[in-house]
Amino acid sequence: MRVVIAEDNALLREGLVLLLGSAGHEVAGVAATGPEVLPLLLEQRPDVAVLDVRLPPGFRDEGLRAALDARRKLPGLPVLVLSQYVEETYAAELLGGGAHGVGYLLKDRVGRVDEFLEALERVATGGTALDPEVVTELMSRGRGGGPLDGLTPREEEVLRLMAEGRDNTTIAQALVITERSVHKHIGNVFAKLGLPPSDSGHRRVLAVLAYLRR
Repeated sequence: MRVVIAEDNALLREGLVLLLGSAGHEVAGVAATGPEVLPLLLEQRPDVAVLDVRLPPGFRDEGLRAALDARRKLPGLPVLVLSQYVEETYAAELLGGGAHGVGYLLKDRVGRVDEFLEALERVATGGTALDPEVVTELMSRGRGGGPLDGLTPREEEVLRLMAEGRDNTTIAQALVITERSVHKHIGNVFAKLGLPPSDSGHRRVLAVLAYLRR
């Protein structure tokens, strides 16, 4: 898998290069500033891009802007965005288009190598990967007398894992239940949230998150 990295912290950037290389992936290019990102992506057309949200010169949202621009110019380009903190606005904007192949992880997640690589591969193949802390923030904000309060504890557990981009098999393994039970819980979640039932991977995750952002 060919990867482009955009990260201003030299230590983390080189760490990502070594990590991806040792996992058998090719780093097609690296960028350290916002203005470098889009030209690099257009030139290399990687299988997936790993971008820091905040890049020089402004350290605001240059990486996110580059990611959104790149997805407009290269429709379907998988993008995994890294952030130091949970920034709900950025997560919502990245996911707002309802497109597949997007991820939003906290930088601490990179240190959990297996989790990071699994999330990267999921995004590269058109799935969705959201940091559990981001999911928790979105769900907490969604509380307050709405349909979320009607979920059972098990349905809420399933919803959290769905929002992270987990498939039915992984959810079943995590909760030590059958896939048939997972399917039933997912149907209940969609029914209670007023969303059409779907098992289409990223679409169901984005639909749930769209509801939670309201």
